[in-house]
Amino acid sequence: MKFLLLLLLLLLSACGPVKNDVQNRDGGGNLTTYARSLVGVPYKFGGNSPDSGFDCSGFVGHVFRHTREIDLPRKSEKIRLVGQAISSTNLQSGDLVFFNTLQRKFSHVGIYLGDDRFIHAPSSGGRVRIENLRAAYWAQRYNGARRIAWRE
Repeated sequence: MKFLLLLLLLLLSACGPVKNDVQNRDGGGNLTTYARSLVGVPYKFGGNSPDSGFDCSGFVGHVFRHTREIDLPRKSEKIRLVGQAISSTNLQSGDLVFFNTLQRKFSHVGIYLGDDRFIHAPSSGGRVRIENLRAAYWAQRYNGARRIAWRE
């Protein structure tokens, strides 16, 4: 009888919802998959929609809103204050990477994909694309990274 009660208790507890505070434990999961699906969307200053185009912070905000239901600030300088600062040696897919592209720190943001690659909406080149973090241009302008916690 005790065995049956224990078994029943275990089965019932396994059926309950699990809500854990996680930080990219799925390696970015659907966040990076969705971000990649937007490659080629045109750049638009102030844009935050795949229909009208993106700027860098509009792209990052759209991806986080669509996949994690997280509203990020509208400007990269403000986004840099959200989440936890992490070193470049601890980057995981789904982390945010920041750059100085306008003679001011944190003026550009993208999403780390893994393997030294990130995705972003650059004004130069005019479309969402994937870049190498170690390319000279980006390596010289790198300002840091943040990890945004989310709930499953």
